[in-house]
Amino acid sequence: MKTTMIIPSYWTRERGRGAKETDAVYDHPTPLDDEGTLQSAIESISILKEKDFDLVIIAVSNAEDVEDRVEERVAHIIGNSKADVKVRLFSHSHLKQIHRILDEMGGGRFVELLSLRGYSNIRNLCLFLPHLLESDIAVLIDDDEVFEDPFFINKAREFIGQTIDNHFIGAVAGYYLQPDGNWRLKTPQESHRASWDKVARMNEAFEKIIGTGPRLKETPFVFGGNMIVHREIFTHIPFDPSISRGEDIDYLINMKMFGHTFFLDNSLSIKHLPPPKPHPAWKGLREDLYRFIREREKLRNQEAMPGMVHVRAEELDPYPGAFLKDDLEDKIAAECTALAAQYRIAGRESDAAEALKNIEIAKSEAGSGENLFHRLIRTQGLWEEMMDFTSTGDIGRRLASLL
Repeated sequence: MKTTMIIPSYWTRERGRGAKETDAVYDHPTPLDDEGTLQSAIESISILKEKDFDLVIIAVSNAEDVEDRVEERVAHIIGNSKADVKVRLFSHSHLKQIHRILDEMGGGRFVELLSLRGYSNIRNLCLFLPHLLESDIAVLIDDDEVFEDPFFINKAREFIGQTIDNHFIGAVAGYYLQPDGNWRLKTPQESHRASWDKVARMNEAFEKIIGTGPRLKETPFVFGGNMIVHREIFTHIPFDPSISRGEDIDYLINMKMFGHTFFLDNSLSIKHLPPPKPHPAWKGLREDLYRFIREREKLRNQEAMPGMVHVRAEELDPYPGAFLKDDLEDKIAAECTALAAQYRIAGRESDAAEALKNIEIAKSEAGSGENLFHRLIRTQGLWEEMMDFTSTGDIGRRLASLL
């Protein structure tokens, strides 16, 4: 099967240059004056037994004023890396050319689907670029990971595209090994975490899916940096741009709504070496509340439609299902109140205020009235149309020539 591996790499201004309100927010973009993790990720490919795949690096700038320098920096890293595979670069200049060609060829309505801003949009490019290269499968990897299993590609291709027990295997997730080599997450020591048991629920889910047989099983969670997606899925189902965080599990939910199953292979691992997140606890919690509330609203907005399957939060237990139910606001309020109290003890009044602000944000977001299910249906229809449009001879060739 023709395979394309996609690695997005996120960059920002040099240290000390500060951020602007218009900057896109990512977990840990690499400052332009830092070494970063991308070269290690690329060079770890050398251990793989099978290297008959294309590799595309997506260079993402979180700020418009450094887009050109980010592209140059990543091109330099690619040029200095020993990957033993063909490496292609895709960045902001390439995206502008794609937009121009689409406009010229009568596909201007699709431009909104192709963006280098926001996790879901970037993941969609991780599906669109393999489509342009006429690949059968897309392998989604992140730049803060390294390969340790020489047979990773062999395993990635083993089940994908098959039909097993009347289930088409259209998407397979692997999992992360933490820096200590374990797949379990370390439990936070902070006392306020008793009300926000996210890590406990994640480990419970990991134990059930990763820690037990059989090797391939349906999963309620996936990892965006270790996903294998078949063409039969990625030409029909996009990531949802209305979900700004947690786009990987949201993609699983989208697949379920369209009648497909995401599987996890408990032998398909990759070492995850993320830099420390520089954000305070209240900010990480704010990111979580946005994702969980919006995913829950999408579930609540579901309507009976031909070809669609109604998905319940209980099907996603223990994680993320535990955070997609009616008691979510209570969990958020308890966690934020306890966190604010700890901040006040430490004399961090501004952080305490931000923690309490999360409670109001949760209420406002839950009551926004936006129908996220309808938005998904519209996006999915436009996505299918774009995939068909860009499959035609001259258009597809012109777009693929940019890579």
